[in-house]
Amino acid sequence: LGITDNPVLILLMMNIILLIIGTFMDITPAVLIFTPIFLPIVQSFGMDPVHFGIMIVFNLCIGNITPPVGSALFVGCSIGKVDIERVVQPILPFYAAIMIVLLIVTYIPQISLMLPQLFGL
Repeated sequence: LGITDNPVLILLMMNIILLIIGTFMDITPAVLIFTPIFLPIVQSFGMDPVHFGIMIVFNLCIGNITPPVGSALFVGCSIGKVDIERVVQPILPFYAAIMIVLLIVTYIPQISLMLPQLFGL
């Protein structure tokens, strides 16, 4: 919060940090480490904790399929017996689509909160 008090910029910085962390770190430890750091920040400007949870897990999952360390991408290539170099180029458009969906989920909370609200959460 010392850098800016604009919620849009704070969420953008969090997305970038979590994407980078997700490429180098497994999802479970990253959630356990970064949730206590980021949750008070997002609660200070009124973000729903469920929405934040969806955002943090989505970021880390994207990082898990992103080179250079994305473990899920390497496991998929190993199972499919395909070189990583042959896979990265064709899936770049999918990364663009995933990033657009990440921004939509981050900045339009009604999308990610619709299902929990239907169940009364």
